[in-house]
This record gives sequence, structure tokens and C-alpha cells, in this order.
Amino acid sequence: MIALDIFADPVCPWCYLAKAQLDRALEARSAHPFVLSWHPFQLNPTLPPEGMDCGAWLRARFGAQADQADLPVLEAARAAGVALNLPIITRMPNTLNAHRLLHWAGIEGAQTPVMSALLRAYWRDGRDIGQTEVLVQIAADAGLDAAMIRRLLATEADTDTIRLRETHARERGIVSVPTFILDNTHVITGAQPARLWMQIIDEIAAA
Repeated sequence: MIALDIFADPVCPWCYLAKAQLDRALEARSAHPFVLSWHPFQLNPTLPPEGMDCGAWLRARFGAQADQADLPVLEAARAAGVALNLPIITRMPNTLNAHRLLHWAGIEGAQTPVMSALLRAYWRDGRDIGQTEVLVQIAADAGLDAAMIRRLLATEADTDTIRLRETHARERGIVSVPTFILDNTHVITGAQPARLWMQIIDEIAAA
């Protein structure tokens, strides 16, 4: 088996597209050797805990270009056949708690289903994944102990762990997401097409 470490943030649209493409490749190559691990990387770590209005965040970040900021990702999504439901997204959440949930899901072997659910909740359903109730429901749907997750979210449990892991990622030179590290050696960045992942899997199999 080969480790595929993925640095991602569920509010990153390119991470959503990247996972959709990776999923297609893994479905097409069901005998793939990858063991997926998701690692925290907050795009907006300075957001207040309650997040902020999405329109206000776009204006603060992109200024006069805010209305055009989503065009590249929308074009990429259309080309890839991936649905983005941007009109119903009203909040830009702080994702610290989402990353804490992913950390706990990793302990239970449920990281990938939880990341899938976080991405769907935000990009397809427009849900605020900074809200405790949303995270608890995602945890429950993935088979985690919802009551325990609720109790943990009410504390600072593993907050320092997430921040240290992200600091370590930046120290390793990771500056954007999604970033994939294959076998702790090869770095692949961005929302790569499914055909690239299938090619990589085929080359590994041939070797």
C-alpha cells in the first residue's frame, strides 16, 4: 500500500473539484494501492469563530474583483462536470472545528467519508460547516459517536494539535491546497484530472 497524504480545506473549491476527480479515478481503478490521509490546512485561519458573510469576505479579499472571483472555478467545474451550488452559499466559515472533526474521524478510520460529507455539505447544500449542529450531523452520518463529538466540540480538545500540524505543513513548504504527497516523496498540487490519477495508478501497477 502507498500513502497518499492530502492537505485540504473543505471551504476550498479546488479541493472539492480535486476530490471529485480523485474519486472518479479510484472508482475506475478499484485495485489502487492508495491509503488516503487528510491533513489540516486552513485557508482563512484568522476568521472569527462564527465565520463571516460570504459576500463580505469576497469583497474584503478581492475588492473590486469580487464579482469575478468565482469565474475560474465555475469554468473548471463545468468542464469537469462537477456541480457547484454557489448561489446558496451565504457564509464563509472558520474551519478549525471541521478540521478537528476530521482529526477525530481519522482515529476512527472515517476520514474520507467525513471529508466527502463536509465538501458536499458546503459546496452542494450551502450548509455552514462551522456550526456545531452541522458537524455533529455529519459525524453521526459517518457512524461516529455524535454525543461524543458534541462534547469534544464544546471544548478546546485537539485545537493545539491541529494548529501544530498546519504549522508543520507550512514549514514543509506547503503553501496552497489541495496538495497531495505520494509515498512521502512526490508532490502533486491542484485539482488534477482523473486521467492523471489513473495514469499514476497504472504506472505503479506496471512497476
